[in-house]
Amino acid sequence: MSSSSAPDGPLLEHQLNPQHPLFKLAHSIDWRALEEQLGRTASGQGGRPPLPTRLLVGLHYLQGMYDESDESVVSKWVENPYWQYLCGEITFQHHLPCHPTTLVRWRQHLGYEGMETLLKYVLQSAMEHGALVAKDIERVNVDTTVQEKAIAFPTDSRLYDKARRALVRCAKGEGIVLRQSYIRVGKRALFQASRYRVAGHLRRAKRHTRKLHTFLGRVIRDIERKISEPTVKMAMLLKRAKRIHQQKRSDSHKLYSMHAPEVECIAKGKVHKRYEFGCKVVLATTSRSNWIVGAEAVHGNPYDGATLQRAIEQVEALTGVKPKQAAVDKGFRGTKYHPEHLQVLVAGTRKFGGILKRLVKRRCAIEPIIGHAKRDHALQRNYLHGEVGDRSNALLVACGFNLRKLCRFFLDEQNESAACGV
Repeated sequence: MSSSSAPDGPLLEHQLNPQHPLFKLAHSIDWRALEEQLGRTASGQGGRPPLPTRLLVGLHYLQGMYDESDESVVSKWVENPYWQYLCGEITFQHHLPCHPTTLVRWRQHLGYEGMETLLKYVLQSAMEHGALVAKDIERVNVDTTVQEKAIAFPTDSRLYDKARRALVRCAKGEGIVLRQSYIRVGKRALFQASRYRVAGHLRRAKRHTRKLHTFLGRVIRDIERKISEPTVKMAMLLKRAKRIHQQKRSDSHKLYSMHAPEVECIAKGKVHKRYEFGCKVVLATTSRSNWIVGAEAVHGNPYDGATLQRAIEQVEALTGVKPKQAAVDKGFRGTKYHPEHLQVLVAGTRKFGGILKRLVKRRCAIEPIIGHAKRDHALQRNYLHGEVGDRSNALLVACGFNLRKLCRFFLDEQNESAACGV
């Protein structure tokens, strides 16, 4: 609970409904062990004492459960007493718990291993209360999906204009006087290129795209002439702008965003969306009870089968149970990628009989889980920065999905008790 020595006002514990799922969730997680493992890592500015670990962990759990941003979860925390009780407060608080940027710095300090610990303790809590049985983890479903990054669709004209504007903005901040910034004519050329393409006038659209390409090249050369030793930020922007300026349509490993160079173009064969821009995420779920027991964002657009080994290792590290059977789709074909001592059931490759047939049919259960993770959580569009942000967001989605499932388990227990007259 909160570290305040003398409670100021009535206790939250006496005001809230003890049967509420969030109230039960607050008592189901081993907060003491979490604090010992993660430590009091977040500190305020100006020599302020560090914030409680439970507060920061609870805010991230709420983010994952309700698909909230750093700003919204902090602002809604003030309005919801159950959220405050989950985060360890004794009495109702009327002020913000922290600045939203504190969550960003804490995630950066925590890293991927720390975020993985958050998922580990959620699964541990589910196993301790009987919601997740260790036997269920022996049979898992594994699949991949795309976690899209929060970037605009990367057309050539838009990339040229964004790269030029980023260079001009940085040059102005560093006091570099450019020969021409192309602010007015660049904006006009971008508008004309988009409107001509919509109207089907492709030659005219290409002509304005070439203009934007020329403007970017002139700004790059102008900056290089006027500074011999650029700053770290300017050197980074110049490198990315040159890459955008020089890349061709047939090139591989292209740059699709100035602020997110880690974005990759992934084709999953969807009819309504041929290409998605982000990274792959490997999800592992229990075949019977549909808990997410593994989630990892992988870069490099690897073959699906090559991600199976790491997915099984993560499941064992998080739960302490080693899966014996894994049901996958045809994207995981290739026995050289299959881990030893694991029976891999590839759907649609051969006929299965008996219990194996039922397990292969249960593989489809992971598809609606992916849909819920994208619709109800933050897997549809990732706003966290960098590759570490991609991996952290996938783990937060898994935490949020499992926590909502655990809350439903508590609610079902309550309904069963009421039906039995207990």
